[in-house]
Amino acid sequence: MSEMGKATYMLLAAQMEPRLFDLDFQLLADAVLTLIAVIALFFFLSYFLFNPARDFMNRRREKIKSELDEAKKSQEEAEALKAQYEDKLKNIDKEAESILSEARKKALDNEASIVAKAKQEAHSIVERAGIEAEQEKLRVKDDVKKEMINVASAVAKKAVGNSMDVNVQERLVDETLKEIGEGTWLS
Repeated sequence: MSEMGKATYMLLAAQMEPRLFDLDFQLLADAVLTLIAVIALFFFLSYFLFNPARDFMNRRREKIKSELDEAKKSQEEAEALKAQYEDKLKNIDKEAESILSEARKKALDNEASIVAKAKQEAHSIVERAGIEAEQEKLRVKDDVKKEMINVASAVAKKAVGNSMDVNVQERLVDETLKEIGEGTWLS
C-alpha cells in the first residue's frame, strides 16, 4: 500500500476506533465555546435583567418595610391618643365637678357683692332721707315760727291796738316764745 493509502487507513481506523464518550476535539471545542457563551449570556442577562429586577425587589422591600414601620408608628400614636382620651374621660367627672364648684363659688361671691352693694345703697338712701327729714323739720319749724309770729302779731294788734310798730311786735313775739319755750310749741 502506498503511504497515502496507509495514512488514510489509519485515519479511518482511528475514526472507527471506539472513543471514550465519543469525545473528540471538535466536541470539546464546541462544549467550551457553549460554556463561554452561557457564562457571557449569564453575565449579560445578570447586568441588564437580573440587577434591575433585584434593584426593583430591594426598593419594593424597603418601601414595604417603611410602610410597615410607619403603620406601626401610627398604631402606637393611636394607642397613646386612646389612652390619653380614656384618662380624660376618667377625669371628666372631676373636671366637671371642679368647674361647677368654681361657678358656685363665683356665684356666691357675686351674690355677696350684690348684697353688700344693696346694703350700702340702702344705708345711703336712709341717710339721705334722714337729712331730708331734718331739713324738712327745720323748714316746718321756721314756717310754724313765722305763723306763730303772725298770729301773735294779730292778737297783739287787737289787744293793744294799732299803735304798735313792727319792731315792737317782733320783740314781744320773741319774748313770748322764750317764755313758753320752743319745745312746747314744736311738740
